[in-house]
Amino acid sequence: MAENVTLARPYAEAAFQLARGGNALDAWSVALSRLSAVTARPEMEECIGNPRLGAAELAQLCVDVASSAGKLDLSADQRNFVRVLADNDRLIVLPEISGLFEELKHGHEGVKDAEISSAFALDEATLKNLVADLERKFGCRIKATVKVDAELIGGVRIAVGDEVIDASVRGKLAAMATALKN
Repeated sequence: MAENVTLARPYAEAAFQLARGGNALDAWSVALSRLSAVTARPEMEECIGNPRLGAAELAQLCVDVASSAGKLDLSADQRNFVRVLADNDRLIVLPEISGLFEELKHGHEGVKDAEISSAFALDEATLKNLVADLERKFGCRIKATVKVDAELIGGVRIAVGDEVIDASVRGKLAAMATALKN
C-alpha cells in the first residue's frame, strides 16, 4: 500500500492545485470520491487489468460509470484527469488519490479528521457537544467519523491525527492492570 500512496501523491497534489485554482475543492472532492468508489469495484478492477482495453476506453468507461451511477457531471478538467490516470496506468490508485486529496483539502480549510469509537451509539446532541469540545481543544474544525465498538465496554476512544484520547472503560482497565503490575 505504501507504494500506491507514493504513486498517488503527485496526482493528488495536481488535482488539489487544479481544484484550488478553479475554486472547486468540494466538486473535486465529490468527483474523486465517486471515481474512487467506481475503480475499487471488483468489476472495474477486472477491466483495469484487462490488456485488451486501451487507456482511452478505460477512461471513458470510468467516467461513464461514475456519471451514471452517481448522477455526477464531471467537469472537463476532471475528465482530463481521469484520462491522464488511464494513460499512465494509475486508475487503480484512485482511492489513494482521493484520500490524499481530502487530507490536502482539510489542511487547506483548517479541518482535522477525528475517529470516534464509542461503546454505544451516540445521539446527535452528545456528538455535537463532543465535536465542539474537540474543536476547542484542537483549535480547528473537526470532521468526526463515529463507529460503535462494543469491546470498549463503555465510554469513547478518540483519535485526531496521531493523538489518541482514550476515555473508554477498556482503556481505564488496561491502565489499571499496567499500574498494578508495576
